[in-house]
Amino acid sequence: MAEFGYNGDMEFAQSSHSLYIARYHVVFVTKFRREVMNKGFAEYTRISMLAVGDEMEGVEIEEINVQVDHVHMVVVIPPKYSVSRIVGRMKSESARRVREKFEWLDKVYWGTRSLWSVGCCVSTVGLNEKHIREYVKYQQKLDSGQAKLELL
Repeated sequence: MAEFGYNGDMEFAQSSHSLYIARYHVVFVTKFRREVMNKGFAEYTRISMLAVGDEMEGVEIEEINVQVDHVHMVVVIPPKYSVSRIVGRMKSESARRVREKFEWLDKVYWGTRSLWSVGCCVSTVGLNEKHIREYVKYQQKLDSGQAKLELL
C-alpha cells in the first residue's frame, strides 16, 4: 500500500475474494464480575483463548490481556465471519476448557456451566480517516488511467 502513501503498521490481510483490515478490540467479563482470574488461572485462560483463535481459519488474536475479572483482546476477524459468532465461540470454548481444568469453578458458579457474562464490548481498530481518504484517491487514479502501465 506504499503507492498511495500508507506507511502505518497495519497491513491488509487477503482472502480468496477480498483484502481487508478487520481488527477489533474485544472485552468481556467474568460472570457476576467475580475476580477469579489469579495468575495461573489467567495464564491458562490466555493459552485457551489463543488455542481457540488458532482453530478458526483467518482469525488471529494479536494481543490479549487477562485481568482478574475481564479479558481485553485485539482480534483480526475476516469479513466472512460475524464478530458475534467468533466472540461467542471464543467464550464458550475457553469456558469449557477452563472449567475442565479448574474444577473449583463449579463451587463459584454452581448451577451453570458458564464462566463469562452475557455480551461483550466490541470496537473497531483500523486505518484513520486520513489513510482511508488517501486510499480512495489512489483508487481513482488507478481507475482513471493515470496509473496505467506503458505498453511496449
